[in-house]
Amino acid sequence: MFEIIAEPNRRAILSLLVSSQQSVGEIERQLRMPQPTVSKHLRVLREAGFVESTVDAQRRLYRLKPEPLQEVDAWLAPFRRFWSAHVDALERHLDRMDQLTQTKRKTRRRR
Repeated sequence: MFEIIAEPNRRAILSLLVSSQQSVGEIERQLRMPQPTVSKHLRVLREAGFVESTVDAQRRLYRLKPEPLQEVDAWLAPFRRFWSAHVDALERHLDRMDQLTQTKRKTRRRR
């Protein structure tokens, strides 16, 4: 599963499919990838269960299947506490930097 989503082009395709279903041509245009490359990655994603397709007239539409991503999310859940502590520390640091910048601006204006 992680090998599938480790590939950057496949992650880009999954990101596009989060918002709506897309045809191969739409994915190709938005990602500026050749059609054979898009089709290859969609085949891998479909076989792994990340996407499914339906036929609409002359085109095939692909949409995201969330179940495999939910499995990844469940696996990552125990590690989030490490990230959230770092993100919280970064947020506090940025808030302090912003306060310092605002204080310096006020001091300059008074001069």
